[in-house]
Amino acid sequence: MVLVVAKPNLISCNFPSLKTKKSIQPHITVVASGCCCRLSSFKPLVAMKTPFVAATTSFRRKSSSSSIVICNDSNKQNSSVEEKEEVKRDWTTSILLFLLWAALIYYVSFLSPNQTPSRDMYFLKKLLNLKGDDGFRMNEVLVSEWYIMGFWPLVYSMLLLPTGRSSKSSVPVWPFLSASFFGGIYALLPYFVLWKPPPPPVEEAELKTWPLNFLESKITAMILLASGIGIIIYAGLAGEDVWKEFFQYCRESKFIHITSIDFTLLSTLAPFWVYNDMTARKWFDKGSWLLPVSLIPLLGPALYILLRPSLSTSAVAQSPAESE
Repeated sequence: MVLVVAKPNLISCNFPSLKTKKSIQPHITVVASGCCCRLSSFKPLVAMKTPFVAATTSFRRKSSSSSIVICNDSNKQNSSVEEKEEVKRDWTTSILLFLLWAALIYYVSFLSPNQTPSRDMYFLKKLLNLKGDDGFRMNEVLVSEWYIMGFWPLVYSMLLLPTGRSSKSSVPVWPFLSASFFGGIYALLPYFVLWKPPPPPVEEAELKTWPLNFLESKITAMILLASGIGIIIYAGLAGEDVWKEFFQYCRESKFIHITSIDFTLLSTLAPFWVYNDMTARKWFDKGSWLLPVSLIPLLGPALYILLRPSLSTSAVAQSPAESE
C-alpha cells in the first residue's frame, strides 16, 4: 500500500514566513504491500499577489520529486500463478438427444393412438408366429417393416462395434445394442446421449474373436444386404390398397405407430454412424459417395458395410469423429 501524506500548504500574503522553501513540507509517500493510497493535500489558498503564486508552483514541483518511498522487499518479486484450463465437454448435443428421447417416451406412452389394442395383440402374435394359420392375410408392408426392424440392431452393431465405442466414459455399448433388439431406437438413444469419441484402441487379437469377427465378416454383410433387398422388393410389389391399409393402421394402432417412428429414426440417424465408422477407418476420401446412399433405409448402410475396408487398429485408435 502506498500512502502519500502531505501537510496542507496555506499560502497567503498575510504569512510572509511561508515565502521560503523550508516552509513548504514535501509530500511523504509510503509504499506497502503493492497498493497505493494517496492522501491529497488541501488546495492552497492563492493570494492576490502573483509572486506568491509563482513561489507555490516551484515548491510543488520540487516536493513531487523528493518523495520518501518505503517498500517491502518481499513484494518486489512477482509470483506467477498458472491456471489450468479444463476443456469442458459441450453437452448441447447430448442434452438435445436426451430431450428427444424423453419426448419420445412420453409420446408413445401417453399421446400415441391406441384405438385397437386387441388387434395389436393379434398382429403381434401373428408376426411372432405364435398364432397358426387362420386364413387372415397379414399386410405385406407391415410384414416388411417388421423384418426390417429385426435387421436394424444388426446394422447398428456393425457400425458401433468397435468404432462407435466411447473411450472417455465408462459406458459400454453392448447393453444398449442388446436392448435395441427389443426396444429399437428407444434403447439406443440413451447411449447416444452418453457417447464420447474417440473410440479406444483395438487389439489385433480382439478382431479375431466374437463378436468382431462376425460383425467384420463380408459374408455377414452380403447376407444383410441381400435380405434387405428382398424385403424392400416384397414391400414395393404390394398394391396401392395394401399401402393405404398400412397407413390406416398407423393412425389407429399403437403398436404399428410406435414401430413406424422407430423405423424412421433408425433410418435418419444411420448416416451419421456411417460417417463415424468411415472416418475411423480413414476411408472418407474414397467412400464419401456412400454418405448420401446411406439415407436409403437399411440398404444404404448395408451397402456401405459390404464395401468398407477391413478394420485397422491404428485407424480406430486415432479416430477423430464426433457427434455433438
